[in-house]
Amino acid sequence: MADVTPPAASATDGVDALSYEQARDELVRVVTELEQGGATLEQSIALWERGEALARRCEEWLIGAKERLDAARSAAGQG
Repeated sequence: MADVTPPAASATDGVDALSYEQARDELVRVVTELEQGGATLEQSIALWERGEALARRCEEWLIGAKERLDAARSAAGQG
C-alpha cells in the first residue's frame, strides 16, 4: 500500500479572520522562526508563504484604518 501524505494546509488558512494584532504577532513569530534557520527547505517555504499572507492581512487592516481616518477627517471638515 502506498504512503499517502495528507495535503499541507494552505498558507492563507484562517488569515482573513485575524485581527491586525493577531496577524502582526504571528508574522513576528514566523520571521523569528525563519531567522533561526532550523527549518527544512519545505518548512521554510511554507513559513515564507504564511508570512506573505500575514503581511498582506496587516496591510489590508492598515489601508482600511487609513480610509476610515480620511473619511472622518473629511466629515469633520465638512461639519
